[in-house]
Amino acid sequence: MPRPDRSSSAAYWHTLVVKSRQTVLTPEEKARESIDGMLVSAGWLIQHRADANIGAGSGVAIREFALGHGFGEADYLLFVDGQAAGVVEAKKEGSTLTGVEIQTQKYSEGIPEALPAPRRPLPFIYQSTGIETLGAGLRAG
Repeated sequence: MPRPDRSSSAAYWHTLVVKSRQTVLTPEEKARESIDGMLVSAGWLIQHRADANIGAGSGVAIREFALGHGFGEADYLLFVDGQAAGVVEAKKEGSTLTGVEIQTQKYSEGIPEALPAPRRPLPFIYQSTGIETLGAGLRAG
């Protein structure tokens, strides 16, 4: 009986291990990856809330930012020169963004008082699927 080739066997097991570690992204995660790419290409630094440093650059987007009590969690809170300036709500590709601005508006009103902000509610609100982006800026406060 022929002995199995150890090198091909090792490669086979390595491939299985690598495949087992690969994760399938949810539609929402795919949208966030696309949004991350758009923000980075526009010069924003992307940070997770656990590693947040609003002074790391002139434009910092913090993912999954916990807002004040009863306001939930913004997918992205945008900081310009260390001050909260806007929010981005991520939705999966194919979602209708019309109507989501109500949710995003709520997030812009839920900024904790301890955070520096030029005005409240925040002036910039966006909704994005990573393919389509809607937004409003410089809203009357």
